[in-house]
Amino acid sequence: PCSPAPCPFWIISYMQYRLVKKLDRREWLLTNGLGSMSSGTICDARTRSYHGWLIAALEPPGSRTLLLSHFDASLEIAGKIWALSTNFWDGGKTIDPLGYQLLRSFEINPIPTWIWGSEDWQLTRAIQMPYGIEKKQEVKGERQEKISPTIPQFCHRVMVKYRYEGSKSGILRLRPLIGDRNFHKQQFADDTIQFSQLVSNQRIYLQSIRQGKPGTPWQLHWSDGNYRPDGLWYWNYYYPEENKRGLGDREDLYSPGYLTVMLQPGETVTIEARVGCPENTITKITSQSFEQALLNEETRQKQLLNQKSKVKSQNSLTTPNKTLSNKTWHQLLQGGDRFITYRASIGSPTVIAGYPWFNDWGRDTLISIPGLALATGRFTLAKGLLKTFGSYCKNGLIPNTFPNGSIQPIYNSINASLWWLETLGLYLEITQDWDFLLQQYPLVRKIYKAYTAGTHYQIQVDATDGLLTWNAPNVAITWMDVVLDGKPITPRRGKPVEINALWYSALCWLSQWTEKMVIGAVSDRIRLMHHSQHYTQQAEKVKASLQKFWHPEFNYLYDTIEPDDRRDGTIRPNAIIALSLYHCGFPKEQARQVLQVARDRLLTPYGLRSLDPGDPNYIGKYNGNPTHRDRAYHQGTVWSWLIGPFSRAWQRFYPTEALPFDWQPLLDHFQQEACLGSISQLFDGDSPHNPQGAIAHAVSVAELIRYFSQ
Repeated sequence: PCSPAPCPFWIISYMQYRLVKKLDRREWLLTNGLGSMSSGTICDARTRSYHGWLIAALEPPGSRTLLLSHFDASLEIAGKIWALSTNFWDGGKTIDPLGYQLLRSFEINPIPTWIWGSEDWQLTRAIQMPYGIEKKQEVKGERQEKISPTIPQFCHRVMVKYRYEGSKSGILRLRPLIGDRNFHKQQFADDTIQFSQLVSNQRIYLQSIRQGKPGTPWQLHWSDGNYRPDGLWYWNYYYPEENKRGLGDREDLYSPGYLTVMLQPGETVTIEARVGCPENTITKITSQSFEQALLNEETRQKQLLNQKSKVKSQNSLTTPNKTLSNKTWHQLLQGGDRFITYRASIGSPTVIAGYPWFNDWGRDTLISIPGLALATGRFTLAKGLLKTFGSYCKNGLIPNTFPNGSIQPIYNSINASLWWLETLGLYLEITQDWDFLLQQYPLVRKIYKAYTAGTHYQIQVDATDGLLTWNAPNVAITWMDVVLDGKPITPRRGKPVEINALWYSALCWLSQWTEKMVIGAVSDRIRLMHHSQHYTQQAEKVKASLQKFWHPEFNYLYDTIEPDDRRDGTIRPNAIIALSLYHCGFPKEQARQVLQVARDRLLTPYGLRSLDPGDPNYIGKYNGNPTHRDRAYHQGTVWSWLIGPFSRAWQRFYPTEALPFDWQPLLDHFQQEACLGSISQLFDGDSPHNPQGAIAHAVSVAELIRYFSQ
């Protein structure tokens, strides 16, 4: 509209703004059970440093490394070339090519699938990330004597399939854009990095060389086409989401060459990128390879669905507020499965706390187990997670992070051990696996003794009231754990309310377990009886002392009783966590009042606010640079996982009344917003509660599964 005269800058900016507004920047995510991921947007533009088709966890689930960013694609038909890619440049001022304008549809299930097209042609692209763990029997000698029952083999790969339809033949050109960098960082073209490639038959072997040191070797291979080496750097890709987060937002990507494929109508081409795969698993890629890998994953998913427990095999799952279709239920289970991964350093399963940037955390894993494992019938997984985390207990503390390479576990959580006890109790209630209790009871005692006598961070029982307290400067060891410039944003030193609710529930579990153990005991019967009596008496003392948290003026619970015995009356959701545990030490009348306050002050359609909006420290928007976001993290942001504790507490104390919220907004978010098929970690405290934080949050998905499995 501005031709032939040059367009004024403001018109260009407005036109570009309109183009950007048309881009569908919702995200998709694939994982492989090892911590690797493949992710991007519906419009196919990369908006984060974490977007890429093969981000491989080279030390599962850590050392996540971007290898294959994407393919730039173009289609030539009868001499006319259609550019199908979409990229941001120049700080978002330029989008080129404009492939999204040709995008006709996108489908997330069963795998991300795009269709580009015009009047007389259509190109479909599908992406999958096959499950990366194979259990291979290891044998020895002629007699094939087993020396290890199952030795896992790791394989990180992504498969891409294109299918062409049209009235004439087409020429598809694919240019891979690659890197070799930590997924938190960006890559830049300079003299310190080069890429080598070895071209073979329908295959290239790639490896970076940085400052003379070899990088990660990996390979691309394809079912059909001619490859031409043609090394080029593409400078200054722009990532708008990183710009919003106040982080590095530019990157250079390298292209080693391009693949040309002649396609007749109805023909396909499949490309695979892989790393870390045993040589005996590498076979020639054919047009059927993609379908076979997809069938293998569908079979694995069906096996997982068949393990579900406490979930009725009927056409729908009915709850007081919502009827959940089987399709949505299956999507929830698939969404939960994305977080289950294998940790090579400990040789056991673990749970990624969230994608794209989190690793596995002790606290998050333990809170997730009831939803991801118990509610889905994956009892062996639940048992393995409990056993693994328990095996790393030190001085009574369960680690919040696991060893990765030379990095040792970090024990900076007061409640990980308490959540371990709570989750163990839930596991035993469902499975009645009392043999496992006998195995774990020495660890139970170890935790109990450490918390009672004292351990790190001055965690100990206050002998005067039986409550659990802690006192250490410049650290934060509850789940509200942000430390900024050496100072905790929410210190919560002393006696936090949910910590002591967990402590009370733990004592009740211990009393219950020892009573059960007394029945079958022979030599330890007297000792166990004394243990049981002591746990019961201690639990009664703690229950009475929990009344110190009652705030009669606010009809709520004090958040923390500080070391000098001052009460912190800040209205936070920790009171709701306290009411949601298996054993609750607060009376019905108080609990009902607490729930009413939380409903009025904290509840949103997506979870609970972390702070009352009327508090002067409330921050309603989670945005800006890392410092601003850290300050807002627990000062008003909505945490979606807290909808689970609220619903359990409400159903306990208002059993005949419907929940005071509708699940539909959160289910719509799961299916249609942010990261399709998952739930965001955070939402703004202020309406319209925009999704924030990690795009896929394990505990949040686990809580939805837990609720709808009942």
